[in-house]
Amino acid sequence: MGTALAANAPTVVVFGDSLSAGYGIDVDQSWTALLQTRLESQGYEHRVVNASISGETTEGGKTRISAALENFHPDLVILELGGNDGLRGFPPNVMKDNMRTIIQTTQHHGAKIVILGIRIPTNYGPRYTQAFEGVYRELAAELDIPWIEFFMEGVALNDDLMQDDGIHPNAEAQPLLLDNAWPIIHDALSIAGRRIVED
Repeated sequence: MGTALAANAPTVVVFGDSLSAGYGIDVDQSWTALLQTRLESQGYEHRVVNASISGETTEGGKTRISAALENFHPDLVILELGGNDGLRGFPPNVMKDNMRTIIQTTQHHGAKIVILGIRIPTNYGPRYTQAFEGVYRELAAELDIPWIEFFMEGVALNDDLMQDDGIHPNAEAQPLLLDNAWPIIHDALSIAGRRIVED
């Protein structure tokens, strides 16, 4: 096992739902596994811990964030939650409060955090979808958190990149998901992280 996975290496925790848990595909093909490979190839010594759970909601994330922080002591948390709240029609204000708690708990633990925004199908109605999508934007502004607007950009509406359920990305989509998330991950690590190889 290489230096990048040493026991005392700085840690990146991916804290998400099925989009990050590798639902329906080989976990080694998931974007989180590809993130580990990219970090190693670019000289980062970080290890990636995937603490994502399929079906997770922001409520569930709120209840387990403290344990994840205590167990893994991350330098960076990548927050990818909310999609299941939206698909179940949960109130956006409750989702926002849950995510705020996750973010502030992470910050109080001394870790950096970035947010991967999610969108939901338009059939939920314009009022709900706008309020849902606004949660990410408003929290990012309120708490000064780096974020991307749509983690599934270029994937969600491409049938060739989606599983048969029309909800989960397939193996071919995973590199694109990583590319979508990479800019804010890279920026966060460049500020807070350590590298074993310099450019």
